[in-house]
Amino acid sequence: MEITDIKFRRIEPAGKLKALVSVTFDGVLAVHDIKIIAGHDRLFLAMPSRRMPDGRFRDIAHPVGGALRETLERQVLDAYRTLLLQ
Repeated sequence: MEITDIKFRRIEPAGKLKALVSVTFDGVLAVHDIKIIAGHDRLFLAMPSRRMPDGRFRDIAHPVGGALRETLERQVLDAYRTLLLQ
């Protein structure tokens, strides 16, 4: 599965939420509302989620394997850093 498009829908300069991102895979599947979050020591991605009746959050869509998760995070964060340098 190849990432064919990354669109930044919202950029937040302050706070832990840094951006909302939409990613398209193979030109045919889009995943919206991926969040870039500032953690204690690094940026990371939080997949779109929904609050369950018990108050916990559950991912709506997420990579099943570690390799796709690493590729997704690397490409989205690289695009985010490039955007900040413009």
